[in-house]
Amino acid sequence: MALICRLAILFLFCSISPTVSASGRKLTALVEQQPLVLKYHNGALLKGNIVVNLIWYGQFTPIQRSIIVDFIQSLNSPRAPLPSASSWWKTTEKYKGGASTLVVGKQILHPQYSLGKSLKTTHLVALANKGNQLNAISVVLTSKDVAVDGFCMSRCGTHGSTRSRDGKTRSAYIWVGNSETQCPGQCAWPFHQPIYGPQTPPLVAPNGDVGVDGIIINLATLLAGTVTNPFNNGYFQGPATAPLEAVSACTGVFGSGAYPGYPGEVLTDKSSGASYNANGVNGRKYLLPAMWDPQTSACKTLV
Repeated sequence: MALICRLAILFLFCSISPTVSASGRKLTALVEQQPLVLKYHNGALLKGNIVVNLIWYGQFTPIQRSIIVDFIQSLNSPRAPLPSASSWWKTTEKYKGGASTLVVGKQILHPQYSLGKSLKTTHLVALANKGNQLNAISVVLTSKDVAVDGFCMSRCGTHGSTRSRDGKTRSAYIWVGNSETQCPGQCAWPFHQPIYGPQTPPLVAPNGDVGVDGIIINLATLLAGTVTNPFNNGYFQGPATAPLEAVSACTGVFGSGAYPGYPGEVLTDKSSGASYNANGVNGRKYLLPAMWDPQTSACKTLV
C-alpha cells in the first residue's frame, strides 16, 4: 500500500549534511542531490481504458462532486487550452505500456455515514469493494467531518489493491480525505499556510474550495501512482512499503523555481486571483503537482 505523506513537504528539495572543519566545528553544507530515478520492478501497470468508480462517503455538495468529476474527465480531454490537465496526464504514457485513459464510471453515495464517522483501513477497503470491477480504480472520498486512521498524522490519502475471492485477480483502489477542517496546513497546502516550515502566504484555491482543491492535488498524486505502481511492483524508489512514486517523488513542486515552502511559479486567474497551472473541461482550473518524467529522470511541471 502506498500513501501520501505531505508532512515533510518543506524539506524534500535539498539534502543537508553536516561536515566537520579542521577546528572540529560542525558546519552545515548543501550536498548535491543524485538524479532521481524510479526503478521499474517488472510488475503490471494499468494501461488502456480504465474505469474510475467514485464512492462518496459523507456529505459532499453537488458542486464539490462536479469539481472532482470534471477533473477526472479533464485528464483525457484534448479540448482544454494549454497548459492542460490532459497534457499533465500524458506524462504517464512514457511509463512502459502506453496510455492510460480514465473514464468516470458509477458513483455511489453514502451521505448517511453508514460505517460511522471514524473509519479504519478495513472500512475503506469495504467501501472500495462496492465499486470493484476488473480494469477499474475504486476511489473512496471521505468528507471533511470523517476521521480516518492516520489521516493528518501520517497520510492525506493512500492507494492499494484488493484480491478477488478466488485470489486470481487484483483491483486497485484509492482513498483521499477532505482536510478542510482537520489539517489543511498539511493536506491542502499550498492553499493553506503550512503547519511546519516557512510561513508563506497561501495561494487562492482555483475552485474556491480549499478542501476540494486539496483533494485534487492528492487525487492526482494517487491516480498517477496507481497506474504506474498499482500492485507495489511497478515504478517506485525506496522500500515497497513506503515508495516514492510518479508524483510523490516530486512532493511540493507545482511550478518552476520551487523550493521548500514555495510551490514555484504558477499562473494567476485575473478575475479571481486564484492560482493554477492546468486548464480542464467546463472552464475548470486546477493546480497539479509535478510528475517524474522517465525520459528525463526529472520532475516535470506544466509551467
